[in-house]
Amino acid sequence: MAKYSRKQFERMVARAMEELPERVKRYIKNVVVCVEANPTPEQLAQTGTRQNDTLLGLYEGIPEIEWGKGFGGQLPDKITIFQESIEQFADTPEEIEREVRFTVWHETAHYFGFDDEEIEKREQKRIIGV
Repeated sequence: MAKYSRKQFERMVARAMEELPERVKRYIKNVVVCVEANPTPEQLAQTGTRQNDTLLGLYEGIPEIEWGKGFGGQLPDKITIFQESIEQFADTPEEIEREVRFTVWHETAHYFGFDDEEIEKREQKRIIGV
């Protein structure tokens, strides 16, 4: 059962997008951010997520660093944040909000072309202040 209404959760995701640094937000173009309850079986398969693992968010599109000639007229890229996955993963309201912020940051990093390994390195630097 959801801990937040869909509207409340969507507002939390919108706040997380607004809290991204200006130096990041100014380069985000043609991206739709949406909330779904859970990933579809196709999304789990696409990402290689195993049955007992949890997918909290998903970026689908052409990363910014790969754009070039011939890419005009594309549909918007899509960042999906999975509400029930996050609410099952985190226990308290503070943990849920923190996980939403991190998931938005993580999927936005994919938009800019970073893979999971690079995102993890950058997150460690951010946490320890290196």
